[in-house]
Amino acid sequence: MRLPALVLLLLLLAPGATLAQGDTRLAFLGRQLQQGKDPRSRSQAALVLGATEDPEAVAVLCPGLKDASELVRAAVAKSLAKLLESSALPCLEAHKDEADAAVQAAVREAVSALKEYQARPARLYIAMEGMKDLTRSLPPELVKATEARLRSRLVRRGAVLAPAKETKAQAKGALKKLGVRGFRITPEVHPMEGGGLRVAIVCMTYPDLSLLGQVDVKAGGAQPADLLKALVPRAVEDAAETFEWSNDT
Repeated sequence: MRLPALVLLLLLLAPGATLAQGDTRLAFLGRQLQQGKDPRSRSQAALVLGATEDPEAVAVLCPGLKDASELVRAAVAKSLAKLLESSALPCLEAHKDEADAAVQAAVREAVSALKEYQARPARLYIAMEGMKDLTRSLPPELVKATEARLRSRLVRRGAVLAPAKETKAQAKGALKKLGVRGFRITPEVHPMEGGGLRVAIVCMTYPDLSLLGQVDVKAGGAQPADLLKALVPRAVEDAAETFEWSNDT
């Protein structure tokens, strides 16, 4: 039996709200990066992609490391560093021997920054179940992208994510080594009456699995992809506050 939910209501009343434009943003910026005639416009597109905090932006940015302009290649490297996504390391490391000195420095700084980010001390340990689509209507690729975005936000909060099918003994060993607390979360997407979506995160202790409760965030007035992009960061922040996801024991 679930505990009473903490509910945050995010109302997006206008169909033309900013979120309604979010679904095509990466595609638009990707086209600007690939097809823009002016290197300055391509560089600007790269910099904006780096500010999105979207793990999907890595795949859009990486081809830009082969751009004909040194200005664009340097901007891409800086943006990949800003995204803080470890998935950017392979494409950056493939360009560590860049011919242009300024670009080479930007690439190497990005690699160093990402490795330093990966090595920072853990704040919590999280076992995460796959995203459950209880609307039963979302495209599988959207559910997968939303789950990836959730994992990325957890890592940004200092979480180490537990491997799949980890045993209880393995979990206890990892927790002892890291010196942090463990949590198990189940993320769910629910439909709302009259339209809109609700993202719920059910949280338990880990590996003992004592129920802590649930947080919910809701939104309407935009397409599902746009709603989920807005709801995932808010759900993580609410869960962190509600369940005291910190290294304090």
